[in-house]
Amino acid sequence: MASVNSKSFSQLVTDFAVSVQARATALVDFTVGSILRAMAESQASVVVWLEGLILLLLATTRAATSNGPDLDSWMADFQFFRLQAATASGQVVFARFTPGMQAVVPVGAVVQTADGALRYSVVMDTTNAAYSAQLGGYVILPAAASVSVPVVAVSAGSAYNVVAGAISVLAQAVPYVDTVTNAVPLTNGADAEQDSAFRARFVAYIASLSRATKQAILNAITSLKIGAAASLAENLDYNGTYHPGYFYAVVDDGSGTPGSTFLASAYNAIDAVRPFTVAFGVFAPITVQASVAATASVGAGYDPVATKALIKMAIQNYIAGLSLGQALSWSRLMQVAYDAAPGITNITGLTVNGGTADIIVSGQQRIIVGTVTVS
Repeated sequence: MASVNSKSFSQLVTDFAVSVQARATALVDFTVGSILRAMAESQASVVVWLEGLILLLLATTRAATSNGPDLDSWMADFQFFRLQAATASGQVVFARFTPGMQAVVPVGAVVQTADGALRYSVVMDTTNAAYSAQLGGYVILPAAASVSVPVVAVSAGSAYNVVAGAISVLAQAVPYVDTVTNAVPLTNGADAEQDSAFRARFVAYIASLSRATKQAILNAITSLKIGAAASLAENLDYNGTYHPGYFYAVVDDGSGTPGSTFLASAYNAIDAVRPFTVAFGVFAPITVQASVAATASVGAGYDPVATKALIKMAIQNYIAGLSLGQALSWSRLMQVAYDAAPGITNITGLTVNGGTADIIVSGQQRIIVGTVTVS
């Protein structure tokens, strides 16, 4: 945006007084409360208001300087839209202390974190062997002690991403069920796309309009949802065999285990921009689980339980943030552990999958969180 020569209220009043005094043939009065001073201040107020309108107009007419709804409106002229917030989802385990009676966890049952701030609702999954359409929920057989069911956060956003064990309260009674917990973290919730990311993706979108390019294919996939990512391999079959005129894409929706719906969406998005006569395939990532164990020493005056919980959370979040083909460095985990909280005096015995070697993965793989133990 071109530089605007704006002036403050006091500068405008001063300029008015200087201009009048330079042209007056008699003594003029600009003391506080005088008529000329009042005229100068009233005109300066209007000019400052007009300046503000002009600056606002200049800001909202360019993507680089507009924000929020104004940026959405600007991008909508190009049929380009902000990626919306994603809802966290995952599995929780409903359990009881004493088996003996059949229990049913109904679809729509609500569970929450210990403080009640985050709530999740049980959703239908017809592929779950425990699901009964007739009973409208998931059946815990008389001899069984627990059942694992899918839940979805009641609202979208990254705030609903929680560590393992954070969901621990039944918000409503379920007969013959005593406890609920999430054995693994929920990490696929995401906030709506930020303005800076929206602008950066628009640049990639413009660059992809030539179509039939690697950038066009990647942009088509990453525009499906927040957290979407892809790895492309050219002139190779999935098994590594040389295959001219063929490419494959390993796509991820941010969870590491994308479902068939997302894979189909990715296929259609690629098909819309691929070169004519060029064949391709779409595959989900191969997940590589990373289980971490470590011993932490905590200084005097710090809560060891809370501190170790923060270390565990930091490690889980770091691993969950690794993308397709990104390796897990053992030494980086050590740094993550030390940076997790104040009061940590020593980290010893840190292992990843029982050793101290880095986990190296290919573009077909993604590292996901296993068990994390901090003693």
